[in-house]
Amino acid sequence: MTITIPPPLIRPHLSPTGPSVAGTDQILTSEAIDFLTDLHVRFSGRRHDLLLGRQHRRTRFSNGADPDFLPLTAGIRADPTWRVAGPGPGLEDRRVEITGPTDRKMTVNALNSGAKVWLADMEDATSPTWANVIGGQHSLFDAIRGQVDFTSPEGKEYRVGTTTPTIVFRPRGWHLTEKHLEFTDRAGQVCAASASLVDAGLYLFHNAQALIDSGRGPYLYLPKLEGHLEARLWDEVFRFTETYLGLRYGTIRATVLIETITAAFEMEEILYELRDHCAGLNAGRWDYIFSVIKNFRARGPRFVLPDRGRVTMTVPFMKAYTELLVATCHKRGAQAIGGMSAFIPDRRDPEVTDTALAQVRADKQREAGQGYDGTWVAHPDLVPVARAVFDEALGERIDQRHRLREDVHVTAVDLLDIPSAGGGEPGAVTDAGLRGNVSVGVRYLEAWLRGIGAVAIDHLMEDAATAEISRSQVWQWVHQEVVTAEGTRIDAALVEKVLADVLGGLPRWDGDRYDDAADLFRQVALAEDFPTFLTVPAYTQFLVAHE
Repeated sequence: MTITIPPPLIRPHLSPTGPSVAGTDQILTSEAIDFLTDLHVRFSGRRHDLLLGRQHRRTRFSNGADPDFLPLTAGIRADPTWRVAGPGPGLEDRRVEITGPTDRKMTVNALNSGAKVWLADMEDATSPTWANVIGGQHSLFDAIRGQVDFTSPEGKEYRVGTTTPTIVFRPRGWHLTEKHLEFTDRAGQVCAASASLVDAGLYLFHNAQALIDSGRGPYLYLPKLEGHLEARLWDEVFRFTETYLGLRYGTIRATVLIETITAAFEMEEILYELRDHCAGLNAGRWDYIFSVIKNFRARGPRFVLPDRGRVTMTVPFMKAYTELLVATCHKRGAQAIGGMSAFIPDRRDPEVTDTALAQVRADKQREAGQGYDGTWVAHPDLVPVARAVFDEALGERIDQRHRLREDVHVTAVDLLDIPSAGGGEPGAVTDAGLRGNVSVGVRYLEAWLRGIGAVAIDHLMEDAATAEISRSQVWQWVHQEVVTAEGTRIDAALVEKVLADVLGGLPRWDGDRYDDAADLFRQVALAEDFPTFLTVPAYTQFLVAHE
């Protein structure tokens, strides 16, 4: 008889593998790493299961199934009695929020912007180099303690004023990993850490009590959720964190970005799962458009979208989603926060600036009219425009949660009315639209690979979400054999030709990443298999490998 002795269990641990960068000693303390380890012990398995569930849903959609409101949670939707916790101290007035990355310069600029809230973005506006991940946490650590002032290498001084916005931190999504930290479980299995748990864990561990002491609180934006079970996991993370750090239950408050088509069908359930830790929802328009393309990309011409510029917030399926969000939030006492118009001003070009201000004003007037409680901007010069619109709409109030929007009746058919965008109409896709997507995609990816996550391109603010639209539209147009208004059939050979032409017209310099960006664009826009997020292969193959 042979007795097999199982290998001994080992103590789970998290091991830093990245280089030492500025802020490492202050952020990656042994105590912080112990906390991150505990988060991974308790929640990394659930995260893996939920990501597997995403794959199964995408397979069902590609096979012809449609998302719908969940029968099993109908009781939650029908129960009129429950409400969310609502905003915490310092988060009551959100009429204007400015978004941006967390490097030191942008941190000071955001704190001086005059906005009510700063969305400190470690997700779509940040290229997750190790220096950016640790440096962003370091900037926030210092900003929360009033010590973020600095002088640039060129000698320019950056100083924070006396009145600053409330910080709401956005970690990376559940699907992303942090390869500079390795988690070893009890069985000795080694894997990359969860970027969500790393980002949120470090921010809360270092800053929660300092934020409370300042009269505000630890607040987060939660990105890329695809359903209420993912919200439940976040709620469990918050409960554990509050116990671990000795915080009063319900201190952590989250705003969830509704930026996937599946989450749109589960808004009430998401609020319910997070109800003791929830401030509201946000209409993440760009990722929402990307989610629609991704989930229905192979379902035939009916799901083809037109040129990116034609998919506005007023097309019926987008209007249905944004109005349902307001009605859902206000029914449950939650804040509804609008999205970001991509137009940005140019201080050197008054005509461009005038156009941007007019576009942003119209966008914010639409949101205020729908009942939103606040909105996003991406540039300090846009804060006064958005604030003026919401000042007029709000009057003496701090929000519009009294507007219940009982006139809104959105069905599954309304949310799935993709043809309403006009993608199937003659001339909906143009040669210029194709070229624009290729050009924006390559130029954004080149900057991202150099560590820049938010980039002004052709007077629009581009981030990972808008780049996802550009590359996914190209993939869809190729696979659906779309013919442009000019009579050009879009295929891989044509895209390669446009890509070569775009590259030939770009300025080059020693150290640029255009060749890598072009290779990456081919992979995410022309491969037979559709990568679920461009940032996944970009991070693994191009970003980490060059650090």
